[in-house]
Amino acid sequence: MTLSHALRVLRDDVRAIFRNDPAARNLAEVLLYPGLHAIVLHRAAHALWRRRIPFLPRLVSQYSRFLTGIEIHPGARIGRGFFIDHGMGVVVGETTVIGDWVMLYQGVTLGGTGKQQGKRHPTLEDHVVVGVGALVLGAITLHTGARIGGGAVVVKDVPPHATAVGVPARIVATRDPATGRSRRGDSLPDPEGAMLRGLHAKIMELELRMSDLEEVTHTRHAEHHLAYDALPPSLWSVLEDDLLDIYCKETGDEEYQAGLGI
Repeated sequence: MTLSHALRVLRDDVRAIFRNDPAARNLAEVLLYPGLHAIVLHRAAHALWRRRIPFLPRLVSQYSRFLTGIEIHPGARIGRGFFIDHGMGVVVGETTVIGDWVMLYQGVTLGGTGKQQGKRHPTLEDHVVVGVGALVLGAITLHTGARIGGGAVVVKDVPPHATAVGVPARIVATRDPATGRSRRGDSLPDPEGAMLRGLHAKIMELELRMSDLEEVTHTRHAEHHLAYDALPPSLWSVLEDDLLDIYCKETGDEEYQAGLGI
């Protein structure tokens, strides 16, 4: 990287701060931003990393982490116009690839999902925005213009100009880059939502059937008691005597019949 190219990249990094942060009032304040310190030190560490110089890239990276609270592995490839707002707690893994004009907020992690070799960290294409505390994990791609909501956990690719939120993240809106109009997720296919709505409808159907069965059982139980109460007392007396005679004849228990067993 030539000096002129490095200065152009630094100019774009400063321009990204002015473009994205309303609190950036003048150049003197911007030069104090920890996100700017972190990216400048990372570009130095990455240049050493590409030349396969041992130890020094990690030393610069650790110094940057100590100074800014932002940890960027020297192997990460980052384009121009990169801005980390506030920055504390940001982690960028070794095989991460970041395009141009990308913005990260504090607490973002661009990490891996295991100890596999090769490409194991995300790729962020141009104009991607990742919200506060979001986790972007694995060798996935956030395509051009994608936006990630705060606290989201992204483990799958995000299409161009789409907004993803939640745990795990799902697409809630898409944006037309030409007009800037957004299309809400309620008009997009949602197979998980359809499955949940189907389960809810089935539960409501089963509850209705159970209610009908309980009503029928209660009605029949009430009819049984009404029939029992409608019998005259004389009939119950005759039935009891007949049942007692049958019992005594079968068992020969005449003492019980005479009342001696009571």
